[in-house]
Parts: sequence; structure tokens; C-alpha cells
Amino acid sequence: MTVSEKSMRDRMLAGELYIADDPEIARDLARAQRLSHEINTIDPTDYDRRRELLTELLGSFGEGSEIRPPLHCDYGYQTSFGARSFANFGLVILDVATVTVGDDVQIGPNVQLLTATHPLEPGPRRDKWEAAQPIVIGDNVWLGGGVIVCPGVTIGENTVVGAGSVVVRDLPANVVAVGSPARPIREL
Repeated sequence: MTVSEKSMRDRMLAGELYIADDPEIARDLARAQRLSHEINTIDPTDYDRRRELLTELLGSFGEGSEIRPPLHCDYGYQTSFGARSFANFGLVILDVATVTVGDDVQIGPNVQLLTATHPLEPGPRRDKWEAAQPIVIGDNVWLGGGVIVCPGVTIGENTVVGAGSVVVRDLPANVVAVGSPARPIREL
């Protein structure tokens, strides 16, 4: 299959520029919206049903993990959530590219994991081309409330990112990082 023969969905999944106006992409988005809506509107004490829905929505959802609604994501199947990890209220995952959340991760309220990118040049952006870069959150990371993780970022294991920080570059393992852009301020 040549590049020109690839569907826009195939281009998206390959990390290439694509246009989201595609029936396959629309189908995947509708699936995620339906499941997210159900997750966000069921009885908040119905943990078993929420776990069933999260397991259906996400690419993987680790044992002993919890995501408190509301949750918003683009596709769901692009996100892997490790074991014993926790996300508080208001998690947003733009999972156009893969989002990998490790084991024992703590995610504060209103955190955003954003893989989507757009061309800097005005013409292709106006023509609705977009792309994405994966995000990797290592084991035992703590993202404080309101953290924004930008496309292409990897956060090393055991790292703590302070509330309100914007992570635009990779962070090493075993540090505390804060600010906009987030920078390591001490080792752990």
C-alpha cells in the first residue's frame, strides 16, 4: 500500500499528517464519546460498571486502577493505563497517538495528556492537517492537579510534576519538576 492509498485513519495511527474528516475516524470518535458519556453519567458508586466501561474504552486498563469521572478522550483504544494507577476528576486524554500510563501512577484533578499537534505553517493548518506524538508516563509518577503534558513527552519513573506545570520536554526519572515549562528542581 502506498502512502496515497492509506486511509486517513491509517495515516493517523502511523503518526503521519492526516485530516480527521474520515468515516473510520468519525466511527472511532463516536464510540469513545458514547462510552465516555456512559462512564460520566452512571451512578458514581457503581465501581464495577465503571471498570467494565473503562476496560471496553481503553486499550488496556490495569488491575486495581481507577479513573474518576468525568473523563474525556478522543479514541480510548490508544491509551494504556497501568496497574494500581489512579486519576482524579477531570482527566482529558487527546489520544490521537498512543498514551502509556505506567503502574502506580497518581494523576491529580484536571490533568491534560495531549498528543495532538498541528502544522505551524498557516496553509496546512487551515486545510485541517494534523498529526500526533505519543506520551509515556513512567511507573510511580505523580502528576499534580492541572498538569498539562504536551505531545511527544516521556516522564521518567518516580518523577513528581508540580500542580499547574506544563511539560513540553522529556523529564528524567527521580526528579521533582515544576513550572511552565516544567523543569527539574531537585532529585529524589
